[in-house]
Amino acid sequence: MRSRSDRIRQAVSFELIGLAAVTPFGAWLYGFPLFDMGAISVISSLVATCWNYLFNRIFDGTLQRMNGHTGKTTPLRILHAVLFEAGLLSILLPVFSWWLGLGLLESFVVQMSFAFFYTVYTFVFTWGYDRLFPDPGARTA
Repeated sequence: MRSRSDRIRQAVSFELIGLAAVTPFGAWLYGFPLFDMGAISVISSLVATCWNYLFNRIFDGTLQRMNGHTGKTTPLRILHAVLFEAGLLSILLPVFSWWLGLGLLESFVVQMSFAFFYTVYTFVFTWGYDRLFPDPGARTA
């Protein structure tokens, strides 16, 4: 399994790259002021960073217990990305609604577009990260 410092590097780099992409795009797409989109993006990033660390420890720990290794097949990578985003969506929905002054349904639509972006981004990022910084406990999958 990955070390604590490796998990921190993974989570922080994931969030920084994601913020650089989603903030200006979200402001443009939804017409929110860049400050508001930036603020909610940073809040989301802080929550997501903590969730990323916790979720990946749980997910990899479960893989280790079930399979004896942390290698991920493509279907497991898809499951990983979807479960991560579903958990984050449930945490951030009320925050988006309150910060952006939206109803829960409107907030859900905005969150779903973010979730779609981040689901794809999570899949691509973790795959790339695993190639750049291989997990010493993973088998080739």
